[in-house]
Amino acid sequence: MLSTVERKIEQFIVELDDKEVSTLYSKLPHGKRLRAKLILKIAGSGLAVVKTAAIVEMIHAASLLHDDVIDDAYTRRAKPSLNALYGNKTAIMLGDILYSKGFLELNNISAEVAKIISNAVVQLSLGELKDVSLSKTFNLDKDIYLEMIYQKTASLMEASAGAAAVLAGKDKTAYMTYGRNLGIAFQMIDDLLDITTDASTLGKPALHDFVEGKTTLPYIYLYEVLDAQGQNRLKSLHAKVLNTEEQAWIVQQMQAHKIIEKSFFEAKVLVQEAIELMRNNGEEALTTIAMQMIDRKF
Repeated sequence: MLSTVERKIEQFIVELDDKEVSTLYSKLPHGKRLRAKLILKIAGSGLAVVKTAAIVEMIHAASLLHDDVIDDAYTRRAKPSLNALYGNKTAIMLGDILYSKGFLELNNISAEVAKIISNAVVQLSLGELKDVSLSKTFNLDKDIYLEMIYQKTASLMEASAGAAAVLAGKDKTAYMTYGRNLGIAFQMIDDLLDITTDASTLGKPALHDFVEGKTTLPYIYLYEVLDAQGQNRLKSLHAKVLNTEEQAWIVQQMQAHKIIEKSFFEAKVLVQEAIELMRNNGEEALTTIAMQMIDRKF
């Protein structure tokens, strides 16, 4: 069924009737299409469902284009990012085109689906802004971090599940909770992979988030257990290029205090809650998608 979604996205791009856009879009990595998989799993493979899945993936691609520019990221899934290849202006404009085409096509689905997904994009944008603001300081407020990753990542996952439920005539509330939990857990795992995965596998430098000024959950937890000297050292390393010894110290402290395990457990609890919620709604098939959120190499 995913191939049908891919063809629909290609159709939307062709309808723009612009060779440059078609060429640029062809350079984007497709990723795992988790949001499309979620929509198809909940609502089946009708035309409106396939269109909605295609629109959500276009919106997701647009958000990643903007994210790479904001983060000065020159790789995406171990390949050069579009901004690295063609510059920031081109990446931003392609993102704007994908957003705009997505919103245009939403009008052909339903008012409720359009409202759910449009609201998610508002939240996503607010989350991006919050992420930029938080990168200017060493944030120790876990609630602010969770709010940011909900807006930036989980809101679109939540909307995907909710829109699919509406299309399938199901109660959207339970499905949106499921999507929200999955989205938050997904970002938590991403933040852990930034610490635990080597640069060649990750496709970007290790500890890149911390160098960029992002104080993710593991750093918040690590700060809480360090002594005053360790806390001062960790803060002094925030948002700066780290040498090998400094990187090693952070990783060693994470290991010594079992920070990765603690953070992973928190993500796992969210996924287990989502699975149980869907089981109660007779949606055993959604377990596989949920497990994909946490079953990723460390």
